[in-house]
Formats: sequence, structure tokens, C-alpha cells
Amino acid sequence: MGKELLIAKDLKQYFPIGKDRFVRAVDGVNFSINEGEVMGLVGESGSGKSTIAYTVMGMYRQTDGEIIFNGQTITNKTKGRSKDFRRDAQIVFQDPGSSLNPYQDVRQILSLPLRVHNVVSKDGIDDKIREILQMVELPPDFMYKTPNSIGGGERQLVSIARALCSNPKFIILDEPTSSLDVSIQAQVINMFEDLQESMNLTYLFIAHDLSVVKHISNRIGVMYLGRMVELADSY
Repeated sequence: MGKELLIAKDLKQYFPIGKDRFVRAVDGVNFSINEGEVMGLVGESGSGKSTIAYTVMGMYRQTDGEIIFNGQTITNKTKGRSKDFRRDAQIVFQDPGSSLNPYQDVRQILSLPLRVHNVVSKDGIDDKIREILQMVELPPDFMYKTPNSIGGGERQLVSIARALCSNPKFIILDEPTSSLDVSIQAQVINMFEDLQESMNLTYLFIAHDLSVVKHISNRIGVMYLGRMVELADSY
């Protein structure tokens, strides 16, 4: 394991539900994830798992606390995320159907992060897309398909491919296999492990399935009512 890549200090995310009333979705959570590590996060629905993910990614601005990513400190006063953060940290959502633009083909979906983060030259985009599709075990002609023309498992593979386009250091996997058939779940988990080794990735893996989390994770945090009630090695 390398140095600490992600640190959350007293992280809080409260949502107002009326005058002086709040839902304490995340309430003083502390954890860190080292480079090359997989940290699993489990807990019942509504315990705050996905809220942590969205807060780290900047989809919510935290109510209080600090997020430190690769030495960069993010507080509730920080406006947005830097371009470096958006390149180095990616997320794969539970439902690929709602996270992919149905009006774009796979080439358009994958070419955007390649262009934004200057991963390759304009002339090299198609070759890079073919390379990334191969990494997620999809054929090259998938770049001409739209999300609505492929199955749910294939859409999730496209979502994973999109996350890989910026050559990230860290990926949040938010229930990445829960919407998939059992027949493809094991394939995707094995692929995550292969990608981690080949690209030196760090994961925050959020799931309900304890057996999957134990299999892939080095450490597991347990969430309950917005708090992390336990954090321990997975073995």
C-alpha cells in the first residue's frame, strides 16, 4: 500500500427538511484510503454510503469537515473540484441507464473525457477508445452503438470504460454490480481486480453484498444512520 490518497475528517452532510431541522445523512465520518487499496463500504439503505460518495465527488458540498485528496484539501468553503481532481477521481454509478446520455453513441460518450483531459491527440481518439473498450471486454464496434441499443450489463461496462478514460488514480464504485445479472457479476468483479492491478487503481467499493465486499476489499467500513460504526480489515 502507498501513501494516503483520500482522507475524510469529521465529514458531515446534512439536508434541511424544514426550519432548523435536518437529516444527518453523514454525521462526523472519519476514514482514509491508501493508494492501491480497496476500501469496502456497507450498510443498510439510507445509512449514508452513497451520500459519502457524492460528497467526495463534489455532487454535494459538505456541510462540514475536510476531504483531502492527493494532498489537496477540500472544505465546505471550496467551490467545486479542480480539474486535477476531476481527472484523477471518477465514479461508476449503480444505474448505467440513468448515467449515460441515450442520445449519444459510445464513441461520443468516451471521447468527451479524452478531449477534456487531453489524454490523446484528436487523431488518436478512436484508437484510444478501441483500447479502452478492449480493457472492459467490449468489441471495437461498440463505439457506434447507443446505450438504448445494448443490454444493462453492457451499459455498465461502458460506464466503467468512461471512468477509465482519464487515467484516474481513484474510482468510487457505487453498487456497480447490483443491477447486473448474476451471470455477469463475477465477470465484472474479476475485471475490477485486473484493472486495479494493471492501472494501480484505488477503489471505494460500495455494496450491500457482504460476500462481494469481503472478496474485493482490504478493509471494510460499516455505516449506520450516517455514522461509521466499524472499520476493520476484511480478513
